[in-house]
Amino acid sequence: MATRLRKTRRLRGGRHMGWGQVGQHRASGHKGGLGIAGLHKYHFSTLLKENPDHFGHDSTHPPHPIITRKWASVRDLDDLFSKFGKDEGGKKIIDLTTAGYDKLLGGGKILNKYTVKVERFTATAEEKIKSVGGEVLADNG
Repeated sequence: MATRLRKTRRLRGGRHMGWGQVGQHRASGHKGGLGIAGLHKYHFSTLLKENPDHFGHDSTHPPHPIITRKWASVRDLDDLFSKFGKDEGGKKIIDLTTAGYDKLLGGGKILNKYTVKVERFTATAEEKIKSVGGEVLADNG
C-alpha cells in the first residue's frame, strides 16, 4: 500500500495517533490485563471455551500395581496368633491374608515357630521364621 493512503498519514499532527488521550497505547488495560491475568475471574468463560484443560495435569506415572495397604512384622506374630491363629495338628497356623494383611516384614525377633500364610513377604521375614523351624506359605488368592 502506498504511504499516502495509510491511516497514519491522516493521523499526523495529532497528539495521540488514535490511541486515546490518557493511556496512549502504553498499558494493557483494554485487554483485561497482561498475559493470563483473570483466568479465575473475568476471563474464566473464555478459558473454558478456548482451553478447558488449562488447570490440572495429566498423570504420566500411574500408581504402582502392587500397593501394600496393611502389613505386619515378625515381632507381631505372637499377638496376631492370639487374634487370628489356629492350632491344627500341632502346628500353629496364622492366615494373614484372611486377616487383611498384604505383606509380612522382617522387623523384630521371633521365638515360636509358626506356619504363616501371606500374599507377600520379605526375604528377612522368611529367613527369621525358618530359623526357628517355621514356614512361610505364599497365599496368592
